[in-house]
Amino acid sequence: MSHPPDGADITRLPIFDAPPESAVDHDRPPPRSPREILTAMPMPTQRSTTGRRRPPGPAVTRADGDRALDWAQVRALRQQAAARLSDQVDESTGEESRRDIGREIIAQILEEHVREAVTNGDAAIDVEQQAALAQAVFDALFGLGRLQPLLDDPTVENIEVYGAEPVVVIDADGAITRQPPIVDTEDELVDMLAFLATRGGAHERTFSTASPSLHLHLHGGHRLAASGWTTHQPVVVIRRHRLVDVDLSDLTERDTLTPQACGFLRAAVRARRSVLVSGSMGSGKTTLVRALANEIDPEEKLGTIETEYELGLHHMRDRHHRIIAWESRPGSGERGPDGRAVGEITLDDLVYDSLRMNLDRLIVGEVRGPEVLPMFKAMQSGAGSLSTIHAHSARAAIERIVTCAMEAGPHITAEFAYRQIAQHIDLVVHVERHDVRNGEGMRRTRRVAEIIALEPGERGMPAVTDVFRAGPDGELVAASAPAWMSELAAYGYDTRRSHAVGRDPS
Repeated sequence: MSHPPDGADITRLPIFDAPPESAVDHDRPPPRSPREILTAMPMPTQRSTTGRRRPPGPAVTRADGDRALDWAQVRALRQQAAARLSDQVDESTGEESRRDIGREIIAQILEEHVREAVTNGDAAIDVEQQAALAQAVFDALFGLGRLQPLLDDPTVENIEVYGAEPVVVIDADGAITRQPPIVDTEDELVDMLAFLATRGGAHERTFSTASPSLHLHLHGGHRLAASGWTTHQPVVVIRRHRLVDVDLSDLTERDTLTPQACGFLRAAVRARRSVLVSGSMGSGKTTLVRALANEIDPEEKLGTIETEYELGLHHMRDRHHRIIAWESRPGSGERGPDGRAVGEITLDDLVYDSLRMNLDRLIVGEVRGPEVLPMFKAMQSGAGSLSTIHAHSARAAIERIVTCAMEAGPHITAEFAYRQIAQHIDLVVHVERHDVRNGEGMRRTRRVAEIIALEPGERGMPAVTDVFRAGPDGELVAASAPAWMSELAAYGYDTRRSHAVGRDPS
């Protein structure tokens, strides 16, 4: 076998020569080189998915060599690429620049790998195999490795990984299928998660025995939650946000909202009424908050505060021209003199910082516990806030907020929490998910089930008005008008439309 001189172009080797004309399959597209594969890789953005229905585009096809990849080799090449990348970037390097540098590094490493194989007399690595390796190493370095093809599938909604078992995939209609395992051992899954945790730059996390839980915002707007050591095996759950660039009209087209409820909520948001969205897990709370936020005037100065970036409003600069997005930071396992984890930045800290930013509105993402207090502060600082909470009904959301607030300590009383709710939350919008089996399989729907208005009542308790409720057929129908209904006329809502006057006794 001939060996190229040092520095020679490996593409001139016989293995890269064009096949004779008789051997060419003219119905098959020519294979792309690793560098072409890397150059063509798209830069995912949170604008990639919208609420409007569109005909499906062509399927993304990965290189044929993917089926025969040596994943141990992929891991080794990824480690080499990660080491070189860390020498060439720092926290100030943007994500797109990191990926551009990574593409060059991967191409260099693969050229070295092919040259070494030729020098050692190993089996030739053809262009298709190189392209498959390039894709796999890129996915491992910047994506989720063997999980990346599932993340790239627009029909997938949730992905569940249980150790080295087959991967559970749930599509948009709730149908469950299983795909081959993405790791050979549980230790490999732990190593993958530990690498993902350190990849966040200024927002990097840790995944270890000292920090056995991991919550990450993934590139493209998806959300990863993982547990290890405290669970019987490493477990990963990924939620894909299929509707990102979405507004209330989009949700009306998808039957999540009725046209009348859409008009009411649009006017309420523009009238700077504070809205809390409630629902169960996977019901569509975050999507609804995005849609509500996207009804805000683009020139309003907007702030978002989240434990992990999920709303993604700062990626929609055509909708929000002046926006600041904050993300809390858990800190390290060490504790400082004040008892807080070193480097920890809480939602409360971020709310304090935001007060100096001259914001028109402040949105606090999902509240699950004591972070309800920063939500109250955000609502006190300015009208028109938005947030989400887990609850099984709109009224149950009130009690859930009280419980969360009291988790902050004995200094927070139920009376204080009820008073804050009554004074600062104008609407609770409850969204539900329904899974229905039929002859063709599973059909999943999400609908706003009720909308209630709150105002201070007797002894500071919130008085409740049913503004929209489910009718006999389950369809959302108008009920009673809130006390401030007349304000909405200035924002395009016909306040005379079938709302009774007065408050419901509750």
